[in-house]
Amino acid sequence: MKYIKIYLVIFLSSSNIFAQNGSGEIVGSVIDAVTKQPLIGANVIILGTNFGAATDINGKYSIKNVPAEMYQLRASVIGYINRVKTDVMVQPGKQTQVDFELSPQAIEIENVVVTADYFGKNILEPTSVRNFSYEELRRSPGGFEDVIRALSVLPGVAQADAGRNDLIVRGGAPSENLYLVDGIEVPNINHFGTQGATGGPLSYINLDFVKETSFSTGGFPVLYGDKLSSVLKINLRNGRTDRIGGKATISASQFGLNAEGPLFNDKSSFIFSARRSYLDFIFKSAGFSFVPEYYDVLTKADYKLDNINSFSFLFVSAFDNVNFFNDDEDKRYDNSRILGSDQIQYFTGFSYQRLFSNGFMNLSIGRNYTDYDTQQSDSLLNPIFKNKSKEEENNLRLDVVHKFSSVTEMNFGATARLIEFDADILFPTFVTSFGDSLPITLLNKSENFFKGASYLNFNFLLMSRITTNLGARVDYFNAIKNKLYFSPRFSVSYMLTPITNLNFSTGIYYQAPSYIWLIADEKNRELKNVKVNQYVLGFDHKLNEDALLKVEGFYKDYSNYPTSLVRPYLVLANTGAGFSGSDDNFSSFGLEPLVSSGYGKSRGVELSVQKKLSNTPYYGILSLTYSKTDFTSLDGIERDGTYDQNWIFNISGGYKIDKYWEVSTKFRFASGRPYTPFQFDGSQLVYDYNSRRLKSAHSLDIRVDKRWFFSGWTLITYVDIQNIYNRKNPGGIRWDRREQRVDETSAIGILPSIGISAEF
Repeated sequence: MKYIKIYLVIFLSSSNIFAQNGSGEIVGSVIDAVTKQPLIGANVIILGTNFGAATDINGKYSIKNVPAEMYQLRASVIGYINRVKTDVMVQPGKQTQVDFELSPQAIEIENVVVTADYFGKNILEPTSVRNFSYEELRRSPGGFEDVIRALSVLPGVAQADAGRNDLIVRGGAPSENLYLVDGIEVPNINHFGTQGATGGPLSYINLDFVKETSFSTGGFPVLYGDKLSSVLKINLRNGRTDRIGGKATISASQFGLNAEGPLFNDKSSFIFSARRSYLDFIFKSAGFSFVPEYYDVLTKADYKLDNINSFSFLFVSAFDNVNFFNDDEDKRYDNSRILGSDQIQYFTGFSYQRLFSNGFMNLSIGRNYTDYDTQQSDSLLNPIFKNKSKEEENNLRLDVVHKFSSVTEMNFGATARLIEFDADILFPTFVTSFGDSLPITLLNKSENFFKGASYLNFNFLLMSRITTNLGARVDYFNAIKNKLYFSPRFSVSYMLTPITNLNFSTGIYYQAPSYIWLIADEKNRELKNVKVNQYVLGFDHKLNEDALLKVEGFYKDYSNYPTSLVRPYLVLANTGAGFSGSDDNFSSFGLEPLVSSGYGKSRGVELSVQKKLSNTPYYGILSLTYSKTDFTSLDGIERDGTYDQNWIFNISGGYKIDKYWEVSTKFRFASGRPYTPFQFDGSQLVYDYNSRRLKSAHSLDIRVDKRWFFSGWTLITYVDIQNIYNRKNPGGIRWDRREQRVDETSAIGILPSIGISAEF
């Protein structure tokens, strides 16, 4: 507690001894949400002020000399739904970029006052979608300014293990999530990522350059495939075009430097960041037996050739390594329980966009590369697992949108992916805690695969109140016996009133087996794509312009999930979270003969209320989820899913005291996940698999932000206290071989952190 007091004294005693003044500029564009064509003459107004501007022939606008403060902006033009963007932070000497995509006005009813849209509904995704701006993500308490952790308060998202941000969505495994960064598909955006899954301790996407995110927890359209549970789209902003600027930051776990500015002229720009963790310094001084360290780099360049042609280049890379200190017996024993992972990963892409009459096309070419060097040794430093793998993907993608009329729109596209997978694995005979001897001890393979897909989607507006989407997708994967899969999907939204919608979506979703599963055994080439039939029904109702109520029910019917011939109780839907070492019996790697015999179901009901920041200076989101997930493996016994948390309750929000001070808080509760108990000798029984439940987990986080505005630059500081009442939430159980007893792991208790950044 004394450290918390020190942080608070330093933070709160900082008075306004310097002049706080200055003004900034808001710039951006207003375009049609469907065709991406610029909207000329659109009005952009700062609510509650006399500041505003109209867009020019290129759809651009600029509002100059705006006093430093946080605002709400409204964009409006005849024939389109007004849109409001909240949390627009204007800082001295800096451009603030705010872009609008306006949807055509679908319905006109007499005697109805048209209000502004704070939530930006996408007509292609009527169910299970949330959008967040940069500022909403940045100030999330306990989020480490991590784009994924900030999503943990949404309905249907289970609580991950302490120190992890694994996305577990509506009962699905952590491998079932799709990431897109500026339209580029990325296997995993996390440092120390889990192979074959999508989680890790911390995202390597620099939040400073995130313009907005869109997160779908189910029912997404045929534009996205090869994943079952969710789609997270991250859109990065362009760099400023007036002059060179930057930001220096030191936060709870890392420090870094950003730069941005024009490249050649005001039609081109770049952004760049480099960050390094300093956890290694903390871990060393604290006497830990191991030290993780990471670096990441992001660079993006944009060039607008003319009003219809534009280009973009993106490169993001991360470097992770773990150093072990085996100075004494205790450290060697502690390290023997850790699966270390050194990784080099990057993704890069070049995109071309061309506008045409009533539509546009995007063409992109990209590459994903991940070099895994994963190892674990026993207390005598003998290796029990070594895995040197490389996953390389070269991607080509085309997306086209054409609007035939005011009520009909078509999307179509195709992707091609060339894959090279190399694996050099040493896995001396390993006996699981259930007594199974895993058969693969040595593996050295190199394989080339090909994936392809195409989709077609039609969007119709019927009778001025009904919006429908009907689409189909075909996926091809040459590495498995059944290579071709067809996925029809359908969604409909009915406008009961101008503020209430009834929504439904259904469809078939497929996901290909992980590459490492396929090379483990020749029989694994007979695996099928995992299949899910999804159904989502719900409604949304605007309680006010800035407040939205949503209620949804979902049902997911799983089939063809890989199960183990060696471990007939194991279905791989129950793997992929955490660090997947010996404590997990190396389950997620699938290094054994597998068959597509697993099936299961997940169903639940979700309620949420979201309040955006407006003229009332508070905001927040409340969510409540009840769900049930179970899977049946090869032995035919139905068991609770490993990630089944029946009740999840979250409430997060904040209050903007003035333009300098802001306070926010987050409370999370989740009922306990299933686990398998240990016997007196450290073994586990198949009979007991997932038969017990951990205790419920709950915590409270509090954050205070403070800004100082100076002439030409801004200082931003925060104090973030996680788990303020020091709850020791259960993280799982494992067997302590030296003590011959169960070791109940728990999350770190109270965790204070501070952050300081200077923007110029």
